[in-house]
Amino acid sequence: MFNGKKFRPLLTAVCVILGGLAGSWAADWYVEAMRVYLADGAHNFIWFIPRVPAEVTKADSITLHVLAIILGAMIGFVIERLVFIEIMRAKKFWLRKKPQDKAAVIIGIIIGFVFTVCLSIILNTAAWLNAALALVLCYICTMAMRNIVGQFRFYFPEERDGQKSEAKSHSVTPKLLDTNVIIDGRIIDLCRTGFLEDPVYVPKFILEELQLISDSSDTLKRARGRRGLDILNRMREEFDMTIADFEGDEPGEPVDSRLVAVAKANGAAIVTNDFNLSKVAELQGIKILNINRLANSLKPVVLPGERMRVTVNKEGKERDQGIGYLDDGTLIVVDGGRDKIGENLSVIVTSVLQTAQGKMIFTKVDDKPDYKNRKGGRHY
Repeated sequence: MFNGKKFRPLLTAVCVILGGLAGSWAADWYVEAMRVYLADGAHNFIWFIPRVPAEVTKADSITLHVLAIILGAMIGFVIERLVFIEIMRAKKFWLRKKPQDKAAVIIGIIIGFVFTVCLSIILNTAAWLNAALALVLCYICTMAMRNIVGQFRFYFPEERDGQKSEAKSHSVTPKLLDTNVIIDGRIIDLCRTGFLEDPVYVPKFILEELQLISDSSDTLKRARGRRGLDILNRMREEFDMTIADFEGDEPGEPVDSRLVAVAKANGAAIVTNDFNLSKVAELQGIKILNINRLANSLKPVVLPGERMRVTVNKEGKERDQGIGYLDDGTLIVVDGGRDKIGENLSVIVTSVLQTAQGKMIFTKVDDKPDYKNRKGGRHY
C-alpha cells in the first residue's frame, strides 16, 4: 500500500534540491547577462536588471549564487506541498478505477513508450520532440487499450446479450480491528468461517497499545495483552492480515479517536465488540461490524409460552428468583427458582428482553413438568 507519510520526506528532498539547482541556474544566467551588459556598454540591453558596479566580481557571483539557491530551495519547499496534494488526489482517483481500466492504462503506456523509442531511433529526432511524441503516443495507446478491453467481455464481463451480468462488481471495504475485539479472541474463529472478508488491517497504534497492555504491571492486563498478541500472530499466519500505517492518524489523540479518524479517512469498517465505540463511530457514518450483535442474532429464538429445561446456578437479585444460562450464555431468570439451586427444572417462558448486553429470558417454574411429549417443547 502506498504510504504518503514515508513518501513525503523523499518528495520534499527532491523538490528542495531541484529548487536549489534552478536557483543556481538562474544565478548563472544573471551573471552571464551582466557580463554581456557591461562588456557591450549597452545600458538598455536588459532594462529590468538593476544598475550594477563596473564589473561582477567573484565574491558577488558567489553571494548571488548562495542567495539564489536558498530562494530556489524555499520555492521548491512550497511547491512540494501542492505536488503532494495532487499526488494524493491521483492516488484516490486511481484506487477508484476498475481493474480493467488500470490494466488498460499500464499496457497503453508501455506500448506508447515502445513506439516512441522505435520512432526516435528511426527518425533520429531531438529530445524535446521525443518527449512530446511519447505523451501523444501514450495517450493514443491508452485510449485504444481501453476500447479493446471493453470488447473482451469474456475476460471482463459487464453485460451479455443486453442484460447485466449477475456478478456485479463491487468495491471491497477494508476492515480495521480494534484492541478489544483482538483480545476477545472470537475474531479468529469468525475469520475461519469465512464471514469476515479480506482485507483485514490492524493499525500500528493498535499493536502499540497491545504491547503496552502486555507490559503492564497488572497481572490480568498483562495476560490480556499477551493473549491479544498471540491472536494476531495466529491470524497473520492463517489469513491475509496486514499491520499498516494510515493517512489521517494523529499520534496525540486517544486510540479510539484515532481508529475512528482512520476509518473515516480511508472508507473502512471497524470490527469491534465495544458498545461505546460502536455508537461514536455510527454517529460519524462509519460502518460497524460488532461481533456481540452477531452473536446475539444467532442465539435461539424463544417465544412466551414455550417450555424448556434449565439448571438453576445461583440466586437472583429479586426475591424468589433463580438464575440459569443456556449453552450459548443467554441469561435465564427463573421465578420461583431461588430455593432450587443446582436442580434441573422445567420452566415456561413468560417474556424475552433484548438489551445492548444481550438477551434475557424470564421464566417461571412449570407446575406440569411432563412437557416432553407436548408439541413445541424445547430441551436445553
